[in-house]
Amino acid sequence: MNRLFKTTLLVAAMLPAIAVAAPVAGDREVTLGGAGSSDKDFDDTVFSLQGSWGTYLDESSMWGVRQTVNARDSEGESVQFDGSTRVFYDYHFGSGNTRPFIGVSVGGIYGEEVDETFMGGPEVGIKYWVQDKTFITAMAEYQFLFKSGSDARDRYDDGAFFYSVGIGDRKSVV
Repeated sequence: MNRLFKTTLLVAAMLPAIAVAAPVAGDREVTLGGAGSSDKDFDDTVFSLQGSWGTYLDESSMWGVRQTVNARDSEGESVQFDGSTRVFYDYHFGSGNTRPFIGVSVGGIYGEEVDETFMGGPEVGIKYWVQDKTFITAMAEYQFLFKSGSDARDRYDDGAFFYSVGIGDRKSVV
């Protein structure tokens, strides 16, 4: 064998091989992520924990349930909790290690210091597969609050952006 071929084989053997098998209908996915923010004096701090469970309808489409729990610690006040539960649908693009996705979610928000109401909006994100079944994810959501369907049309422009990062795992049905 020539020297170039031997060198190529040696380098290839040293690189981690990541073979990401495409999801199939019925595969399930679980994620766990978090976010946080503080003002410049750390007088008002919010920590968020987010998890989701989803199932693939085919190799690109997924639906599921997403849960978020927030803890707010404001100076001079006790810690306050709120949360949201929503159903989501995401469409994944491409194949391989990096898969962007777009989607939509709708659900409810509830807690100690929030008006219990409906919420919904679009989302966009990316998954980077570090192993066949394990990935790192980042997502941005635009969420707006509404009390009824007609209220949703009027309130869309009054939403806010939410960001999260996390890890996930996919379980195959076969």
